[in-house]
Amino acid sequence: MTGPIALSVLDLATVAEGATESDAVNQSVALAQRAEQLGYTRFWTAEHHSMPMIASSTPDLIALRIADTTSRIRVGAGGVMLPNHSPLQVAERYLTLEAFHPGRIDLGVGRAPGSDAAAAAALRRSDAQSYPEQLAELDAYLDGPTLDLRSHVRAVPRGASRPPIHLLGSSLNSARLAAARGDAFAFAGHFSPDLAVAAMRTYREHFTPGTLQRPLAILAVAAIAADTDEQAQWIAGGTRLAAVRSARGVTSALASPETASRHPWSDRDTAIADSLTGSHIVGDQQHVHDALHLLAGETGADELMITAHIHGSVDHVRSLELITEAMSAA
Repeated sequence: MTGPIALSVLDLATVAEGATESDAVNQSVALAQRAEQLGYTRFWTAEHHSMPMIASSTPDLIALRIADTTSRIRVGAGGVMLPNHSPLQVAERYLTLEAFHPGRIDLGVGRAPGSDAAAAAALRRSDAQSYPEQLAELDAYLDGPTLDLRSHVRAVPRGASRPPIHLLGSSLNSARLAAARGDAFAFAGHFSPDLAVAAMRTYREHFTPGTLQRPLAILAVAAIAADTDEQAQWIAGGTRLAAVRSARGVTSALASPETASRHPWSDRDTAIADSLTGSHIVGDQQHVHDALHLLAGETGADELMITAHIHGSVDHVRSLELITEAMSAA
């Protein structure tokens, strides 16, 4: 790396043990306000449904609240799970956001359900169209009434600009699709770390100009920074316990570090936590600096999008402060 890399935030409005879901979405807004003060480029929330630990079921509504209470930072979805919605509805919602806050709205789009099978059924999720066809329909509504069969249907309100699509993915197929469309690409390195380098390389090698003239590669990475390594590991305890609970089919709010420390950790539990969170970057400022710079160099990412489940807004804010200080250094 020859200089500072752009930093952004992916937040899931984590519901913490001892707090409410209302607390979670309001703390997400407060976190976005602090992220703007720290100079982060964008703040995204992701669509999830029927998950006791995650309150970000409607990223467009959270984005509106954040945009209303900030002035510069880009906001949006990371992302909208397109098969859960009609492309027309997605276009209308994000054009409305763009009308309120021109030039500040991002439309991150993915294909996963963001839920289990029961929630997907309740959403009336449809796979009748292929994902590329759904994206083409979304493009048409964002750009104007150009679909042959629906030329009389318009997505409104229209303004001088449209929100850019960022294609999300965790595979090489998604990298190729983003490249073929000429879209920005955001890779989920926080849960597919082994493919990060190959995905970024595939995207750049196959990129053809479309929405963008040059590739824009964003890498999501799970990272927790604290003033000491020991404190960072302590804060990360809730995430490690969440991984164990998830593997056992247990859903609950994010455990506090104190609760995680009281858990009777078996060798199997430790192995599960290591397997599911071993790629997370957790440590003091120097450790996070070194790990993030190495990752940025290996992947060639244009931007790192930091995500973390952290119990307590004070620790979460402190983590973002340390990360931006670390990445501002050479």
